[in-house]
This record gives sequence, structure tokens and C-alpha cells, in this order.
Amino acid sequence: MGTAMDFEALANEHKDAVYRQMLRVCGNREDAEDVLIEALFRAYRHLNKLEHPEAFRAWLARIGSRVCWRLKRREAVLPIIQLSHMEDEGVEIPSTSAGPDEHWDAMQMKQILDNALLTLPEKYRRVYEMRDLENRPGEDVAQALRISLAAMKSRLHRARVLLRDRLDEVLKGNFKEC
Repeated sequence: MGTAMDFEALANEHKDAVYRQMLRVCGNREDAEDVLIEALFRAYRHLNKLEHPEAFRAWLARIGSRVCWRLKRREAVLPIIQLSHMEDEGVEIPSTSAGPDEHWDAMQMKQILDNALLTLPEKYRRVYEMRDLENRPGEDVAQALRISLAAMKSRLHRARVLLRDRLDEVLKGNFKEC
């Protein structure tokens, strides 16, 4: 391992799958692209630490996830720094906190989601929780549940469909009452 040729082959083989994963983690195309580039750069710099080439995809995805979370933390802190600077200059800052109605709505929505999740059969709920809520790689989820990757993907798809259908039912019922 450790040559530029090996890295290029591994990167070309796995970059699309890792990019799709970064889309889910980062939430938008621009950040996912930036994160993938940074992750590839970091992976190349530390290629000598990769002992098994077959673990490259998971390794690259883990690096990408860390880069994405650092980016999100930095973006979360930036407004605080900007506000601090504005306060130092004496600029009046209007309150942007959510009102009681918005807070109540958010709590209600969380409860609806939690209840909908509880309606899923255990085998679908567990896959959904591990893959979509915990952001674990599909291979890890399949291994943890001792099922094939194809079975994990099938269960995840089914869980998403069932959850979406359940949420549609509940939300349509709530809107009819309003």
C-alpha cells in the first residue's frame, strides 16, 4: 500500500459512494463536495496509516464525517463571533429566539416523529435508528445486526417508506382538525 497509484485507484473506486454519504451528513451539495475534497487530501497525506485497502471506503467516510462535523461546528460558532463583534461596536441586536408557539410546535413534531418511529417493526426501526439517526455506515449496521448489506438496505428502504406513510397519516389527521 502507500503509492499514489494505489491511492488514485482507491479514490476513484470509492469517492462517489462517500460523496453520497457526505450529502446525507453535511446536508447540501456544496459542503459535501468541499468535505470530500478535504477528506481525500487528508487520506492521501495519511495513506501510510491505512493497513487494509479494503477498509479504504469506511476510512475515507469516517474522515469525511469528521471534517463535516468540524465545518458544522465552525459555522455554528461564526454567528456568535459576528454578534460579539457587533455588540462591541454598539449595534442593537434584535431577539431571534423562538416564541412559545414555535417551541410548542417543535416539541409536538418531535413527539409525532418519536411515536411514528415506535410504530415501526423492530427489525426496521433498529436499522433506521443506526443508519439514519446515528449516521453509521451501512456496512457497520449490517455487521452489527448480523445481516447482509443487501438486507440492511432493503430494511432501511422499507423503514423509510413505513415511517413516511405513518407521518403522512398523522400529519393529515392533524391538519384536518385545524
